[in-house]
Amino acid sequence: MTDYKDQKATKLSLLKFNNVSVRTFWITSIAFFLCFFAWFGIVPFMPDVVRDLGLTPDQKWNSIILAVSGTVFARLLIGKLCDKYGPRLCYTWLLMLGSLPVILIGFVQTPIQFLICRLFIGFIGASFVITQVHTTLMFASSIVGTANATSAGWGNLGGGANRLGMPIIAAAVVSFGIANEANAWRYSMIIAGVICFAMGIIYYFFTTDTPKGNFRELKANGDMPKAKKDQVGFKEVLKDYRVWILFLVYAACFGIELTVYGTMDDYLQNTFQLSRSMAGNIVLSFALMNIFARTLGGALGDKFGRLKGLRGRVLFLVLILAVEGIVLCAFSSITYLPLAIVFLIAFSLSVQMAEGATFSVVPFINKKAIGSISGIVGAGGNVGAFLAAMLLKSKSAIAEKTAILINTGESQEVINAAQASASSAAVSSGFLIIGIAIICTSILALTIKFSLDAENKVVKDVSGLQVSN
Repeated sequence: MTDYKDQKATKLSLLKFNNVSVRTFWITSIAFFLCFFAWFGIVPFMPDVVRDLGLTPDQKWNSIILAVSGTVFARLLIGKLCDKYGPRLCYTWLLMLGSLPVILIGFVQTPIQFLICRLFIGFIGASFVITQVHTTLMFASSIVGTANATSAGWGNLGGGANRLGMPIIAAAVVSFGIANEANAWRYSMIIAGVICFAMGIIYYFFTTDTPKGNFRELKANGDMPKAKKDQVGFKEVLKDYRVWILFLVYAACFGIELTVYGTMDDYLQNTFQLSRSMAGNIVLSFALMNIFARTLGGALGDKFGRLKGLRGRVLFLVLILAVEGIVLCAFSSITYLPLAIVFLIAFSLSVQMAEGATFSVVPFINKKAIGSISGIVGAGGNVGAFLAAMLLKSKSAIAEKTAILINTGESQEVINAAQASASSAAVSSGFLIIGIAIICTSILALTIKFSLDAENKVVKDVSGLQVSN
């Protein structure tokens, strides 16, 4: 039986566009970027949406929760589908079907319609899983951590770039006389959806599942197992304790990154009395560190893997995750802005490096079920974001209500100041709790083990690559 893994790329040579692995890397990274861009595309327009549709505060928060919740189930499902049908078809259909609610949100007239669209838009967040599966299938074990981390990091930029890109699209729509300012958000989302749909067509025609070809042809030629007895069942994946530890690890890095940056604008304003624009610019600048930080985590994971085998990858993951937790604990108690920015930089570096390091380990858990495992671990990120957000929201709400009761009868300015102070203290204590939880998770990650056969196989694969190079 021919082994298509022998044709995987051993280097991430970004300018070799004639190489199928590199070409797929670029296309899947761009597709992931567009999915994140569309997923969070409505965020810059929320004040306009609230005014246009008359959303209540509860409906606004519910829309955020629905967008994240939908992704959890989509990631779990898409991983299994990738194992069965291949990432090419899965990404094609996700882009084309996922574009529909993005387009339809531009036509909503009621809060209920808006909430339904946000739920289904969240499904395109599953694009992360397909991206990781596709780069894993295209790159050799010696470089797979770097490839996975880079594609994911560049794709994640879409979640920050929309804060600049969507207002630019809206301004263009208005300047060309297509719509007025009140309706510009609708046309901007429609345009984003159309671009995603077009990307689905590009994905179908310009990528393959593996360097050697698509799953369907490989199975027909006997180069891939097609009988169920030769495939790893989803139940077997669920029984592997390492999958669930990595689920928690990704919750402790990507999930916490989403939550921390989602609350950081208000925290910086309340704690350091910054303007909204200043706080927003600081948060955006740290989100842009995905350009290199996540890649650095994956590359170091690969380096530790070459030096110490699979155990080396795990040890680096444990180390960087512990650093993330310690830095967040320290940041939670800082009240001096320059020092806080230093620690926020350190947090951004460590949390994004931990994400890259996580997916330098994932491909080696079970190579016959990469999609299913990637889906479960990826869903962990959204679960972590949901739980952390609920913790911070509950602590802040209780603190603010107490502050209002204590200052009843005072001027509105005094009440607002008391609310801000109470919220700052509550979120600070929440960051401390989350930081401690991250450190505990890093200790738990030490229990991830690999068999001697798995270690020897990786050593043999790397040795073979060195000889061929």
